[in-house]
Amino acid sequence: MIGGVRLICLHGPESTGKSTLAEALARHFDTIWVPEYGRTYCEEHGTDFAMSDLVAMAKGQYTATLAAIPRVRHGLLFLDTDPLMTAVWADMTFGKRDPWFDRFADVADLYLVPGIDLPFAQDDLRLHGSAEARQLFYDLSVAELDRRGVRWATVDGPAGDRQAAALAAIGAAGIAPID
Repeated sequence: MIGGVRLICLHGPESTGKSTLAEALARHFDTIWVPEYGRTYCEEHGTDFAMSDLVAMAKGQYTATLAAIPRVRHGLLFLDTDPLMTAVWADMTFGKRDPWFDRFADVADLYLVPGIDLPFAQDDLRLHGSAEARQLFYDLSVAELDRRGVRWATVDGPAGDRQAAALAAIGAAGIAPID
């Protein structure tokens, strides 16, 4: 929780429906969501990035989260991603991470991890589309959440079922909107 706002973050590999689900959940709860800053960064700078770029992306994501808090409705803010996910990108891309990632402490109240059971949709910014890479990315994503000891739940199944699974996980976590 930051500033009295409960954070629910989508976390996991590329092309698993995180953005779509974050937006749908925000709409369901009549609040806002924070899109992925890293996508905007890569659209401007390309995907041939260094560790310093990943730190810049993580800091940009966190800044966007903080900037969104005053506009939150009902005490809930949905995040397309956060610095924990960018740390996994560092692990996946470089096999190591900048120490900044481990110092980051403003974790979400709940992480929702979409499965890799949806078909991969390639675009100009996605890098890890093979079945092996997707599985490794998923495993690293879950390992980061476990290492941090944060609350998380999977949201698998067809795209249409993921919102119901996410709503069930939010309810099971005892997270409710504030009227």
